[in-house]
Amino acid sequence: MRWKTRTTAFTAALAAALAAAATALVAITFSAGPASADTGTGYLRTSGRNIVDSTGRTVRLTGINWFGMETDNKTFHGLWANAPATWKGQLDRMASLGFNTLRVPYSGDALKAGAVATGINDFTNPDLVGNSPLQILDKVVAYAGTKGMRVILDRHRPTAAGQTPLWYTASVSEASMIADWVMLAQRYAGNPTVIGADLFNEPHAEGTEPNATGACWGCDVQARDWRLAAERIGNAVLAANSNWLIFVEGVSCLSGGVANEWDNIPDDPMACDWWGGNLSAAIDKPVRLNVANRLVYSPHEYGISVFDRQKWFNDPNFPNNMPAVWDFFWGKLAKQNVAPILVGEFGSTLANPLDTQWLTKLMGYIGENGLSFTYWSWNPNSGDTGGIALDDWYSINQTKYNILQPYLNPPSGNPTTPGPSPSISPSRPPSPSASPSRPPSPSASASRPPSPSPSVSPSTPPSPGTGACTKVVVITNSWQGGYQAEVRVTNTGTGAVNPWTVTWTVPSGVTLTNGWNATVTQSGTTFTAAAPSWNTSLAPGATATIGFTATGPSSPAPSNVRLNGAACA
Repeated sequence: MRWKTRTTAFTAALAAALAAAATALVAITFSAGPASADTGTGYLRTSGRNIVDSTGRTVRLTGINWFGMETDNKTFHGLWANAPATWKGQLDRMASLGFNTLRVPYSGDALKAGAVATGINDFTNPDLVGNSPLQILDKVVAYAGTKGMRVILDRHRPTAAGQTPLWYTASVSEASMIADWVMLAQRYAGNPTVIGADLFNEPHAEGTEPNATGACWGCDVQARDWRLAAERIGNAVLAANSNWLIFVEGVSCLSGGVANEWDNIPDDPMACDWWGGNLSAAIDKPVRLNVANRLVYSPHEYGISVFDRQKWFNDPNFPNNMPAVWDFFWGKLAKQNVAPILVGEFGSTLANPLDTQWLTKLMGYIGENGLSFTYWSWNPNSGDTGGIALDDWYSINQTKYNILQPYLNPPSGNPTTPGPSPSISPSRPPSPSASPSRPPSPSASASRPPSPSPSVSPSTPPSPGTGACTKVVVITNSWQGGYQAEVRVTNTGTGAVNPWTVTWTVPSGVTLTNGWNATVTQSGTTFTAAAPSWNTSLAPGATATIGFTATGPSSPAPSNVRLNGAACA
């Protein structure tokens, strides 16, 4: 469940609160670091608002959630699918689409001795049959690493029974949760494919004020203060593996309870957000970890298909009011250079046209501010959002993908040390009746063959001169009357080009409709891609990948590719 319970608030009060928040942010200094088109080298760290790799280069994580290990199946959903959607085939598909990070929800039940993974098609995935949930996770981690992907582990629930407001229950203690995290941190120590721990999914309010019983932020009640718990759990994880990042979600309501109008305790329109989404107090009351440069804040954000009564959806200025909402609840942490933001979950069925506006505005906000994200979800059986994948677990929802694609950085980092690969055990019949984390809701969107996600590679380009660059032109998709293409230019010179500009020639009759990873314009038969403000310099050996769509013939392909006037070989 992605929503929170809250009572009615006046729209005028909300507007006033947002206006105040916007005013407060006017003086904020924003300086986005250059985006990287791959997942970097070695373990990741934080530097102010940025995530950086072991060389100090800024990395943007643009990933996706693949759930199932938190459910009764205790392993990834979709392992019951037919070819080509094998477990490797699905990871291949995610990577080819441009998702460079995999967020893996799990519950404590999947880690128990004797835990059994179900829902595996023994014909499609014979190498998984008989493996434990952890052994399957090992294989997924190892294979993802060979593709340059990163993995974030997410303690989604104490047990497969469902989400809870607090990180522990009567039967699952905080100590047992820490023991699970320490085991995982030690299991993947030395394997930088696994970059960190999302400590607990969506802590949220329970009970009405003044008798709150849910997760609060900064209330200093040991049993309920998620900020303090995140410090205890995060420091225990870092003691076991100091190389991990620690991802901390927010709460829903700072007090840990919802408004009680009957006792004249009003609902401040900016006191509550989505489950896990409220980090509005984290600047004044931050999470304090024993190892520096490891903290990433990870809010959640959802659309109308998940919960249609958030007040900001009814604002007459929607969706232009949304950046102020995001600034207030979590965006200010990045804008004030406090810590990086990775939006850990966001999604929608897009059944309501307003959600298309919401998602488009959110992706623009993420892109403009250089934030990282993991979209919810790959799975088509997510009842309130659907997935990127359709019911065959391989075709995609092209409408959603088209909105995400300009902001994706394909996984092209250095391969990391693979994790253990379990041996194949005797076969067990598959159990295709999965128990999804939400009621299954098959997506029925039509899809063209998907295209790989475009992106600008990190770094800086070559200085102009004959032979200073090489180029690759790929038609990634085509349809009646139009096509999509990528122009990839690699700096083969010894100096950086800053700022860089790439030009190419198209046949007569081709008209530009959209471009990304650069400012793409057209003059006659010449397309010009100017470097974006967040990645103006192309270093020696680095590649700029510009994507565009156009109407007209796709053949002959774009030609005469030049970097700052120099012809590319």
